[in-house]
Amino acid sequence: QVQLVESGGGLVQAGGSLRLSCAASGVTFSDYTMGWFRQAPGKEREFVGSVSWRADRTVYADSVKGRFTISRDNAKNTVYLQMNSLKPEDTAVYYCALDSRRFRYTGTKTYDYYYWGQGTQVTVSS
Repeated sequence: QVQLVESGGGLVQAGGSLRLSCAASGVTFSDYTMGWFRQAPGKEREFVGSVSWRADRTVYADSVKGRFTISRDNAKNTVYLQMNSLKPEDTAVYYCALDSRRFRYTGTKTYDYYYWGQGTQVTVSS
């Protein structure tokens, strides 16, 4: 079965950096767009960014544009989220997600994605 496992979360001071990883198994990873979402306490899950199956298109939420970078290594079945210049408002549980369909430039909604990881906590202190 499909599994997505995030890692790399932790506690960091404002202005610092973290890199999250998401390893996929049980799926032809290179066929699917991958997304990152986050959810802060008491808030809805929100789109952070996505990278297309062949990494020719990345999309970012306005709130992270210029600070976060998504990349993927299809040989390692892994997608990354490099987070720089972190702010306290970036504190959330971060989830990776796999598109519900192959070979498409996926949207920014949670219902565009079918499989989800368990999440990794990112806490940014001020």
